[in-house]
Amino acid sequence: MALAEAAILENTLGLPCHAERFIAATTHDEVRTALAMAARDTSPLHIVGGASNLILAPRLSGVTLQVACDDWWWEESDEQTIRVYAQAGLPWHDLVTACVERGWWGIENLALIPGHVGAAPIQNIGAYGVELADVLEAVHVIHCDDGRDAVFSRDDCEFAYRDSIFKRDLAGRVVVTQVVLRLSRHPSPRLGYGDLAKRVSVHPEVQEIFDAVCAVRREKLPDPAVLGNAGSFFTNPVIEATQAERLLREYPAMPHFPQPDGSVKLAAGWLIEHCGFKGARFGAFGVHERQALVLVHFGGGDRQELLALAEHIRDTVQQAFGVMLEREPRLMG
Repeated sequence: MALAEAAILENTLGLPCHAERFIAATTHDEVRTALAMAARDTSPLHIVGGASNLILAPRLSGVTLQVACDDWWWEESDEQTIRVYAQAGLPWHDLVTACVERGWWGIENLALIPGHVGAAPIQNIGAYGVELADVLEAVHVIHCDDGRDAVFSRDDCEFAYRDSIFKRDLAGRVVVTQVVLRLSRHPSPRLGYGDLAKRVSVHPEVQEIFDAVCAVRREKLPDPAVLGNAGSFFTNPVIEATQAERLLREYPAMPHFPQPDGSVKLAAGWLIEHCGFKGARFGAFGVHERQALVLVHFGGGDRQELLALAEHIRDTVQQAFGVMLEREPRLMG
């Protein structure tokens, strides 16, 4: 375990952040040691992964814990089913790549999502018609208060769109250490999102879908290593059917996606673009020129400036459409 010492935290938004005491835990025992240290000193505890979905404060006091365990393995349940065990510190895209290379189906649509495995169930990551909840079997955690282990089944996680029990009731109370996924050798392409089906053959292999998803993401989304960003800054709003009907009468071309419960999901990027923000720059921050859902950092800005831009966008969309956007990346510190 790295000593608890001051460190500059790297994050995909490129916002400067100084952690007072930073610990990278490479085993579960080291996670417990770090939790005990924070409890003993009654220090604030901050839990980070790849920091790709966080908006960090300039300074994090207390203990900042990064789960750096990054091993993974699998077992074959039967001729078709693969159970994958992945530790929280493994980069998510590395896991997707390794599974696709072995011909396993289930998470190929989730390629190139930044961040670590441990953050995946917290956010119930999703892309191109697939969510983590579709393949997740269990989440292993350690409780922050007493260091005890616990295992959450898929139902225990209370998954919803970009949401889970770890983001709500258990936020800051548990550390995700491992996830268990159920994948398959049986072809099961999910091609109903956007133009994904047009980019692959009639009966595509899993690698073909993976490559297509990567190509689409690279075309539409900026590389955080080149231009600071936290991916989608707002979640797609879900509204009542009656409100959707009113909006569609005025904006018949508005993308909309009926949900099983009768509600309707809208495309936040379309709403933002329709308000004229796509490609606009406001000081050190702006709205990406190819995807209005992504706010980008050109350098030299701070968190307050970013949040002010986000609030301006949110208020403008609400005034135009009567729809409130919700921020996707979490504030820390």
